[in-house]
Amino acid sequence: MDMGARTETEPSQPREDLRDLLARTACGDHEAFEGLYAAARGAVYAMALSVLKNAEDAADVTQETFVKVWTGAGQYRPSGSPMAWLLTIARNLARMKLRRDSRQVDLTEREWDAIPARSETVPAEDRAVLQTALAGLEDAERQIVLLHAASGLKHREIAGLLEMPLATVLSKYHRALKKMKAKLEGDDVL
Repeated sequence: MDMGARTETEPSQPREDLRDLLARTACGDHEAFEGLYAAARGAVYAMALSVLKNAEDAADVTQETFVKVWTGAGQYRPSGSPMAWLLTIARNLARMKLRRDSRQVDLTEREWDAIPARSETVPAEDRAVLQTALAGLEDAERQIVLLHAASGLKHREIAGLLEMPLATVLSKYHRALKKMKAKLEGDDVL
């Protein structure tokens, strides 16, 4: 599995499609909302899970995110990335939940397994390999890898979403890939 193979111009879902689905959702189109949910639920869940580190809480935040999207789709401005907008909502809701609950727990292997198996960007046969490799990463590294590889966001979008400088995101991403490669090759030197 080549985590670095995706290019900056290869999103997992064409922006035009997500923009169209958001615009139609804003007009009350239930089918468009279903399409938007199907296209983005994996990425939204991954974002919530990376912040909350609890599968049940992440599922709740995913549901809450889509409720907010249904009621606030008209607030999306087409100048930005539709996926980044959705993930910003999920991240903010997850952070609010953390503040409310005032807790953080380590993510178990079982909870990593809860990342939706139907993610179109991560083939089922690669999930076990990915989970093993992700286990050895720091939280920020794991978030960046998931957002880029599983959600298809560009590094620049991830930097904005995580409120980090682009250079930091790139550095953490490349360091994470090296760690993952070492882990998969059985060389845990890093």
